[in-house]
Amino acid sequence: MKPDSTAQPLSSTQSSPSAGPPQPGKPSAGPPLPGRYKRYATWMIFIVVLVACSIHTDATPYQLIVGLPEMGKLLEEMFPPDWSYLPIIWKPMLETIQIAIVGTTLGAILAIPVALLCAYNVMPRKLISLPMRTFLNLVRTIPDLLFASIFVAVFGIGPFAGMLALLFFSFGIIAKLTFEAIEAIDPGPLEAMTAVGASRIQVIAFGVVPQALPYFVSYLLYTFEVNVRAASVLGLVGAGGIGLLLDRSLGLFRYDRASIIILLTLVIVLAIDYGSNLLRRKLL
Repeated sequence: MKPDSTAQPLSSTQSSPSAGPPQPGKPSAGPPLPGRYKRYATWMIFIVVLVACSIHTDATPYQLIVGLPEMGKLLEEMFPPDWSYLPIIWKPMLETIQIAIVGTTLGAILAIPVALLCAYNVMPRKLISLPMRTFLNLVRTIPDLLFASIFVAVFGIGPFAGMLALLFFSFGIIAKLTFEAIEAIDPGPLEAMTAVGASRIQVIAFGVVPQALPYFVSYLLYTFEVNVRAASVLGLVGAGGIGLLLDRSLGLFRYDRASIIILLTLVIVLAIDYGSNLLRRKLL
């Protein structure tokens, strides 16, 4: 029997059954050239901007090297600290902590309704949410020292001006972070409650608050830690607290007294930070 003359031989492109599965292609050596060039260009722009800003602000390694001897002289004058000054600064330090507590608490209370009005998933009407966001941006634009200077000019020198400054500072930070956390919550429970006929108040109370509460507590504790440090500086503009004594010590070139104020502030801040971490674990 003659072989079929119409049968075609196996071409080089056809694999035999015993040839095994096709081999995978070799992985690419790296990102494509356009992406690589874009990465290099980004780093070059960043370096150029950094160098330009350093030159225009005189923030160069040369300036740091020149200033190191003067920094050493200042540290020599700060040590040893004047421990006899410690009983005098206890009361202003407690006043500083009280300013931070009252300012943070009142600012957080005012931030709750504003955060709800700013969140689009709670307040979809932009006629309300956009003006509230604009007002919030305006509050966050003004630094706490400027707030303190304004309130000192209005209410006079004392802790009340410092408390008001920290109130607005806390209000801006907590409201901003909280409404962003509200917008990032799971929308499923809100949609389910709306579908069964829940009112807006019920949706907020049982759908929004349980999800956003851990974030709010975390932001509150963080802002309190920041405000204790900020309250120590507000006294430089006459807003009460330990800053008044710090400003007086620096003005009289009593750096040994300034060092004991700084050390006590450091101890208080570390204690508050440790207590905040414990409280955050208990609540969250």
